[in-house]
Amino acid sequence: MEYNLADLFESVVDAVPDREALVYVDHPGTGAERRLTYAELDAAANRIGHHLIDSGIRPGEHLGLHLYNGVEYVQTVLGCLKARIVPVNVNYRYVEEELVYLYQDADLVALVFDAEFTDRVAAALPRVDGLRHLVRKGDPAPGAADAPVRASVPAVAFADAEAAGSPERGFPARSGDDQFIIYTGGTTGMPKGVMWRQEDLFFSGLGGGAPTGEPVQKPEELAERVAAGGDGITFFPTAPLMHGTSTLTAFIGFNFGQRVVIHRKYVPEEVLRTIEKEKVTSMSLVGDAMLRPLVDALSGPMKGTDCSSMFSVSSSGAIMSDTVRRQFQELVPNVLLLNNFGSSESGFNGTATEDSGPERGFRIRVNSRTQVVDPATHEPVAVGEVGRVAQCGHVPLGYYNDPGKTAETFFEKDGERWVLLGDMATVDEEGVVTVLGRGSQCINTGGEKVYPEEVEQALKSHPDVYDALVAGVPDARWGNHVAAVVQLRTGAVRPSLADIQTHCRSHLAGYKIPRQLVITESIRRSPSGKADYRWAREVAVAADG
Repeated sequence: MEYNLADLFESVVDAVPDREALVYVDHPGTGAERRLTYAELDAAANRIGHHLIDSGIRPGEHLGLHLYNGVEYVQTVLGCLKARIVPVNVNYRYVEEELVYLYQDADLVALVFDAEFTDRVAAALPRVDGLRHLVRKGDPAPGAADAPVRASVPAVAFADAEAAGSPERGFPARSGDDQFIIYTGGTTGMPKGVMWRQEDLFFSGLGGGAPTGEPVQKPEELAERVAAGGDGITFFPTAPLMHGTSTLTAFIGFNFGQRVVIHRKYVPEEVLRTIEKEKVTSMSLVGDAMLRPLVDALSGPMKGTDCSSMFSVSSSGAIMSDTVRRQFQELVPNVLLLNNFGSSESGFNGTATEDSGPERGFRIRVNSRTQVVDPATHEPVAVGEVGRVAQCGHVPLGYYNDPGKTAETFFEKDGERWVLLGDMATVDEEGVVTVLGRGSQCINTGGEKVYPEEVEQALKSHPDVYDALVAGVPDARWGNHVAAVVQLRTGAVRPSLADIQTHCRSHLAGYKIPRQLVITESIRRSPSGKADYRWAREVAVAADG
């Protein structure tokens, strides 16, 4: 047995076959749900894995998951891993041009998609070479284009595919070298596929089977720990599974032999009902965009919801601001709120300190494999100097189909492989890292560097601001000026630029203060809550003109 995700999952199944593994809640208000034990989920994954093999999909080939959250998503990922087929996440918000790019770039030979996306798949498929097998979950809406889009590529109904596959295992031997590809969001450029060996992903993204303790020393130890322990923990990844954070959270739950709950879509009121009903203990989300609606619901229509089972709420990919964290803590006093730091390229790097906030910045206690280095020499920076976050050890192989970007991001030093992340940071005498923000989003204004995340934290501490993004706008005098794109709270009095500037001065140096304010009806983010800075810049530039 190796550190292969399917092997590890099967070892847990054999240890606790009758324990509940997955709970799925469908559309809000329907009451529809599915519950699968570990043995039932294993059999379901076997069925789809065997169907894919029987359909001619071979080990190492790539399958796209163009799906909302659901049992089928988890089942298909596991089925791919069992059959040594590489699962590839597809952002379900993508439209035709973006889908054509991703399908081609990822060299997909198979696609499992929700019937709601039939029209988009139909529009993209004629322009994509290599896709030879389609599986459709559900029935397309009346009038929607039907896939097959080409007579040579018939779409198999997911239920038929599942019924045709054997529920038994019987798969060829697997390896820790088998791959898992995570496509990044692409909000500032075209998406990139991060290629992970499964053994590396197990240790960097899944904590070696124990994110809060000591990693396992051998693959067999995972099931031994599960068998020796009890149940009672419920993991709730609330963001879409198409984003790496949620899929990895689900696998962390499976590695513990515990229960994982998923919703089809993120609806705050339904999330709170599920927390109460399922006695959720650990929830993951992405920043204020997902936490603030929970605060509003708990303060309003869902007031009194029992969240006492909750032990922790963690965020990765975007920061839970100090203001919103305090508001949630007042409503759910005993919960531990964790701002985690990581990426598709590194897995988990560390957790924010208690004193992180608008005044001191986003401060991280990083793991032993993470450093701040000079991007040119790759040597550690001195205390207080700005460098880039880097990680060694269990890191990805590179970016799929992009040797140039791989060479820029991954390097060897002292016989060890490293990944150079896009985040700029400093380090203090105690080794605490202050993350400044993505270098690609850095605003150069009059020669000074401003990182949007720092300004956004200050903006969101304003009582009338619900959400905010910050972008640089070309400026004849300063090169660029700092622009704040702001969504106000319902019923808030519209603040002036001077009001916003006065508020920010208590948190920020003068050159970081926004020189432009744009009030917008809503802030555009990905379904997981990640910022769309390209959109923010376009809005600010248009308003400035």
